[in-house]
Amino acid sequence: MRILSLALAAACALGLFASASAAEPVKIRMGWVAPVANWGSILLEKKDLAQHIGKSYTLESIRYQGTPQMITAIANNELEISNLAYSSLAIAIENAGLDDIRVIADEFQDGVDGHFSQQYYVRKDSGINKVEDLKGKVIGTNGGGSAVDVAIRAMLKQHGLEEKRDYTMLEAPLAAMPAMLVEKKADLVPAVLPFALNPKLKDEGRVLFEQKEALGITQMISWNARKGFIEKNRAAMVDFMEDMLRITRWYIDPKNHDEVTQIAARVTKQPAASFGWVFTRQDVYRDPDLLPNIAALQRNVDTTRELGFVKKKIDINAYTDLSLVTEAAKRLK
Repeated sequence: MRILSLALAAACALGLFASASAAEPVKIRMGWVAPVANWGSILLEKKDLAQHIGKSYTLESIRYQGTPQMITAIANNELEISNLAYSSLAIAIENAGLDDIRVIADEFQDGVDGHFSQQYYVRKDSGINKVEDLKGKVIGTNGGGSAVDVAIRAMLKQHGLEEKRDYTMLEAPLAAMPAMLVEKKADLVPAVLPFALNPKLKDEGRVLFEQKEALGITQMISWNARKGFIEKNRAAMVDFMEDMLRITRWYIDPKNHDEVTQIAARVTKQPAASFGWVFTRQDVYRDPDLLPNIAALQRNVDTTRELGFVKKKIDINAYTDLSLVTEAAKRLK
């Protein structure tokens, strides 16, 4: 009898231990690169709106220098949610062998009517009046195969210009692009937010074309997670998405704009007055339901392939799982 009692006690203890273990919040590490521009940099600033954080999941925000490092991290299970550009996603699938990566949500889109589209500047005194005039010129890029770089190459290819044969690429950080143009180190440079608002750039340069002219609507950045992690932690991931929907909708609501600029100032240590554009129509488009434009993403990935950065045809539908965010959205209706 005593042996039976001990066995029952041990079984109960094991059951309690298993129950406690099951109740442990799921650890979610989310990557980001650019402050304010990437949701991962500011989501925790409004964690008071996250009803499930600390209960079904925990969230850690991790900054990376760029998407190549993020691809490595998610491949090594050191990151649960990455935000990859369309070109980086294609490279991750083919070159990093991440066949189980899934697009799970929108980060932002370029070229949506009424919103900012990436700009490409030349100097006013350069004599460059059309894309064909860039033959023999130096083009600024932040790196071969980046989303910005693919847009440049696509636009120039449409006008019969090919790298090496017709123009030279010069790599530099996006923050350095205005200075590169003004100092005549490059003849064309990309201007992304907030660098597109540089007063000297606007004074001495002019927009030759916008990204939407090259690619139409671009699904610039998406959130990505691995299939195994989603399947193992589905309930927690839906809770996470519910909280993220609540927070992102708060950020893009115009009535909260003054507080948003204060958050941006705190995160970047820049004056709040310099963020009047953020999450307005002067900014890129962010879907309030966190739904990416899959048709645009497919076109963008196809362009990346056409330019030689990946070899195989990639069907983006096979790498997409929007069930988490759509299920979460139903809870908020």
